[in-house]
Amino acid sequence: MSQQLSDRINSLPSSATLAMAAKARELKQQGKDIIGLSLGEPDFNTPEFIKDAAIKAIQDNYNSYTPVDGYGELKDAICLKFKRDNNLDYKPSQIVVSTGAKQSIANIAQVLLNPGDEVLLPAPYWVSYSAIATLCEATYVEIPSSIDTDFKITPEQLEAAITPKTKMIFFNSPNNPSGTIYTEKEYRALAAVLEKHPNIYILSDEIYEHISYGTETFSFAAIPSMYDRTITVNGVAKAFAMTGWRIGYIGAPEWIAKACTKMQGQITSGANCIAQRATIAALEAPVSEIQYMVTEFHKRRDMILGLLKEIDGFKLNVPKGAFYVFPDISSFFGKTIKGKVISNASDFAMLLLEEANVATVTGDAFGAPDCIRISYAASEDNIRTAISRIKEVLS
Repeated sequence: MSQQLSDRINSLPSSATLAMAAKARELKQQGKDIIGLSLGEPDFNTPEFIKDAAIKAIQDNYNSYTPVDGYGELKDAICLKFKRDNNLDYKPSQIVVSTGAKQSIANIAQVLLNPGDEVLLPAPYWVSYSAIATLCEATYVEIPSSIDTDFKITPEQLEAAITPKTKMIFFNSPNNPSGTIYTEKEYRALAAVLEKHPNIYILSDEIYEHISYGTETFSFAAIPSMYDRTITVNGVAKAFAMTGWRIGYIGAPEWIAKACTKMQGQITSGANCIAQRATIAALEAPVSEIQYMVTEFHKRRDMILGLLKEIDGFKLNVPKGAFYVFPDISSFFGKTIKGKVISNASDFAMLLLEEANVATVTGDAFGAPDCIRISYAASEDNIRTAISRIKEVLS
């Protein structure tokens, strides 16, 4: 009955990460011992002090509709966080709290993009960026990179990609899926190009900012010439192990924040009251409260890189943040393994799922068709077992 559905939904692809997770669940239900390394979700529990704040909110009878753009106390906490962590000055009127950073991104795209506008996506990019652009009837344009450039684009590439139709560019550092972090110097060089094109807006997705390993993160809006054109997106899902709490937020020029509030007011209204109160506690706490998770991710990153280096055919770089490795596996293309012809990264990811019982995600979904994404947000035992199984299948 797809002919009865709108063109809008028929043009929209399913999320590759969620599709792989669903396929893995299906195989698990059939009794297969699947190790899931496909989802971008910390395997830690939400810290106790955040849960305590949520319990107190319930006991204090927070149960009513919330303001569309978020509680005033939460917006104050977000402003303090932006100043403390990012050296960004935002007023509460520039903040909008949403049901997850994904809604924040969708709001921004909906209020800024018209049909036919172009959105630049430095590749690799998170799977939902292209889908959200498509939903807005905009065209997305990939700016390719490779493992040889540490998955970073150059100012020359950016300049070459800009056309009169370019309306937005999406930056994401630390990056999902590659773990790449753009330095302040690299961002300033890209900003120098954008200064020549004043009608282009920048969405800076900084959801992984606290998960970095010795490389300092930098906010694009901290470049003075970019502040009035940049929307900074963040949330508590990744760094605070609060994926299911569904709280994201933006700092933006006031006119964009007002438009996002107007959009959200007709779709979901305000985010969950208990989750908002818990988020106040999360953001007001010193960042050191979550360092134990970052330390553990760092340890796992080093471990998984060491294990993958033992597999012939995996080309690796060293991700500086997030909790993914993004190996180039194109050396396997054209080969037949376990009776399966490997033509692309999707074939390779399916081989690992069906033969090694390990769920990963194809790089095709991220605009990087030579790679697969492997999440190390899993126990050391599961990581060791998973990589051992992969090695066995490919040997």
